[in-house]
Amino acid sequence: MRKLSTHVLDTAQGRPAAGMKIELWRLGGPTPHRLAETRTNADGRTDAPLLTGETLESGSYELVFHVAAYFRACGVPVGDPAFLNEVPIRFGVAADDAGYHVPLLCSPWAYSTYRGS
Repeated sequence: MRKLSTHVLDTAQGRPAAGMKIELWRLGGPTPHRLAETRTNADGRTDAPLLTGETLESGSYELVFHVAAYFRACGVPVGDPAFLNEVPIRFGVAADDAGYHVPLLCSPWAYSTYRGS
């Protein structure tokens, strides 16, 4: 099924990043358009895919993960200003029927992502 999903792993504490705020933006055109705002659940995932079926159009998108706010809420020192505040991941969606899973693995000092399945 054609869908866009994500999950977040807290690599500093070795657990899913529960409660992290995530925004989804559609890029292109004169200004970006915010499509969704959600928070991760206890498993570090969103309760539902961010986009499904026809709503996942080909084009450019950006996920913004609110990393510093998450770590502050967990009581983890991140500095002022935080080294990583909001982490934007820009990615493209091709005109195919594939699903897109964009996970984030993060700590207050580093992050990585990949196209998952």
